[in-house]
Order: sequence, then C-alpha cells, then structure tokens
Amino acid sequence: MIDNNSIKKILIVGISLCLVCSAIVSLAAINLRDKQIENALNEQKIKILASANLLSEEKTLEEVFSSIEERIVDLETGQFVNTINLETFDANKVAKDPKTSIVLSNDQDIALIKNRENYAKIYLHYNDVELNAVILPVRGYGLWGTMYGYLALESDLNTIIGLEFYKDKETPGLGAEINNPKWKKLWKGKEIYSTNGELAIQVIKGSVMTDDSGFNNKVDGLSGATITGNGVTNLLQFWLSDLGFQPFLNQLKNNKTLSMESGDV
Repeated sequence: MIDNNSIKKILIVGISLCLVCSAIVSLAAINLRDKQIENALNEQKIKILASANLLSEEKTLEEVFSSIEERIVDLETGQFVNTINLETFDANKVAKDPKTSIVLSNDQDIALIKNRENYAKIYLHYNDVELNAVILPVRGYGLWGTMYGYLALESDLNTIIGLEFYKDKETPGLGAEINNPKWKKLWKGKEIYSTNGELAIQVIKGSVMTDDSGFNNKVDGLSGATITGNGVTNLLQFWLSDLGFQPFLNQLKNNKTLSMESGDV
C-alpha cells in the first residue's frame, strides 16, 4: 500500500485530478461551441438590424431578421453574384485568400486592412418591393486593432440611418465610445456626399457647429480618441469609394425597386 504522504501518491493524485479536470473542461467547451457560435451570429444580426433602426420589442430577432435579404456582391463590378453559397460564405476567408482578394497599395489602403475581398455580403430591407435600407459591412483600423461594423443607408443611398460596430479593440472610456448610444445617434441623418457630389462623410476633432457649411457630412469627434475617430473616417471613406461599395451603390441607384426574388441589379 502506498503511503499517502509519499511523492508517488501525491503525483498520481495530482495527475489524475488534472486529467479529470481537463476532460470536464474539454467536454464543456465542445458542448458550448455551438451555443457560442449561435450567440455570435445573433449578436451580428442585432447589430445589422440596429444599424438600420429595425429592432423591435414586439417581434423575435428571427422574425425581424426575416425581413432582411442577404446578397453577395462583386465589389469590382457592383453586380450581385448568385453562384456563391450565402450560408457558407466567410468574409474573413475570402479576404485572406489571394484568389478571392486583392492586395492594397499604401495609397489605396487608407483603412489599413491590407487586403480587400472581391466579394462581400450585403443586406437589403424592403417595404413590400420598395427598397428601404441598404446595410453594408465595413471595417478599418482604429488605435489598437481593426474595427468591424455595419453602415445603414436610406433608399436615397446618401443619407445614413446608423453606424454600428460589433467588434473593436478601442480603449474603454475613449475610443470605445464608438459604442456609446449618444455618439451613435449623431450619425442618423448625416449624408455621405457633399452638395457637389464628393465623398465627404467624416468624424472631426471637436464638435460640429450648426453654421458649418459641411454640417450634414460631419460627426462630432470622440474626446481623447482622435486616432479612433480618424479610423472611422478612413474606413468609411474607403468602403464608400470605388474600391469598396461605390460600384454597387451606383448600380443600385438605377433600380431602387429591386424585388427580393430578383437575381440582378
């Protein structure tokens, strides 16, 4: 019989406990994996709907999201693509694959994303067959990492409904204020283009004055987070340019009554 105080007994008990605990943790991780994936997808759905002010307390998340049409867009041509599976489409993989992305030059890469995917999943909301909102995925580097979010536009494809971020590494109390409801409200009604048609949306340093000639294109900066604000400006300027969704928005302007069953822009 092994002495309870022997090193051998202590090692056997310690190793056994480690193995049992490892098995329990592994089993829990496996069992929770599907739930974690589901929660992450639901969080993204909430952000998509929130950006377009479509969340409802009277309906479930799935009921509201069923009013959204998901489509794949070729960023080069602005055309819808019907040959890519919506269910298995992975934007991160597409962006990292040299076959389905392009490497951006320093001059092009104002959002600091390095590669731009050739295809993107966008979201459309209709009132019957009339286009009500267009929701675009956007991303770009802030102070500490890449910020991922959704920009929602009204049917005029110029007026912003909302901007929501679902993932970022910004500093709490400073750059992370991009998630503050008060700041997010400032985006509603802002316009992408200036009166002369130039892409002009931007986050400024300080507050926008009501008598500013560019009032409709400017959003108040975040106190102590100039770099984050610049990052938001840069990611919007990139994704609304001809390297981003501009070809698609130009195509869509010619067909605002696109039905949910249609296959072409």
